[in-house]
Amino acid sequence: MIHTIDLNFQGVPQAIAAYLVQGERGLALIETGPASTLPQLTAGLAQHGLTPADIKDVLVTHIHFDHAGAAGWWAQQGATVYVHEVGAPHLIDPSRLVRSATRIYGDDMDRLWGTLYPAPEDKVVALNDGDVVTVGDLQFVAHDTPGHAYHHFVYQLGDVGFTGDAAGICLPGSELVDLPAPPPEFNLEVWQNTVAKIEGLGLNTLYLTHFGKRDDVQGQLNELRERLTAVTTFIHNLQQQGLTRDEIVDAFLTWSRERAEAAGMTAEQYDQYETANPLPMSVDGVLRYWRKRDEQASK
Repeated sequence: MIHTIDLNFQGVPQAIAAYLVQGERGLALIETGPASTLPQLTAGLAQHGLTPADIKDVLVTHIHFDHAGAAGWWAQQGATVYVHEVGAPHLIDPSRLVRSATRIYGDDMDRLWGTLYPAPEDKVVALNDGDVVTVGDLQFVAHDTPGHAYHHFVYQLGDVGFTGDAAGICLPGSELVDLPAPPPEFNLEVWQNTVAKIEGLGLNTLYLTHFGKRDDVQGQLNELRERLTAVTTFIHNLQQQGLTRDEIVDAFLTWSRERAEAAGMTAEQYDQYETANPLPMSVDGVLRYWRKRDEQASK
């Protein structure tokens, strides 16, 4: 059984999810969310008669704070945390991540993300592509799925996939698929290959961290593929016109809001999407991708 726990990030419902997976003899938590949402997560567990002490196995799709910011705390409680091999050192010593994020978020760090605790090294299991995590009668296959981040996994449980950000964002009440593309690792071609890889896994259901269950797997992936092309093309065209970063952000926000309004999205739903996927961050990620690609092409 899979239970969706709404972390109510920044008071916004259905922006970030964690998943409690219960088998006949196994219990696992997929994603921890940021440390700032630990009260919501522990309250969600309590609704199923559980305390943090009952959680012995935690799987995170990647180490971005909205997915794994509380991983160190769970490891300090005694849980084993499973993570991509590239991300594992940063859970053990998050100081570099904290310094980098502080340059971006400044005084908002604690409000947004809470305290990032270092995970004891013996509680962190670094995974490679194809590794299997066995938790009682549950078997999760870790699939390397970069594009959003190089330290990203999709975890497959039978015909179900816990996709983190690799299958994009789609919040309840809307069919609008959005693209989270923050710097520094967004890569268009790599992500396109990841979409094809997910298509080949034989999944019938996706569980998105942003947010919830999606049964139309092919529809979700088709929309994401279209969005990858549309967003990167739109931003690149403005970049080539010589617009500044802030001008591109303004144009992208207008373009995105018009798309949302055309899809019938309410203002409240749009705010949910903004909370789950801050659009200026995606502009920065795509701009960085094009700068690197254009520099390589000019050599």
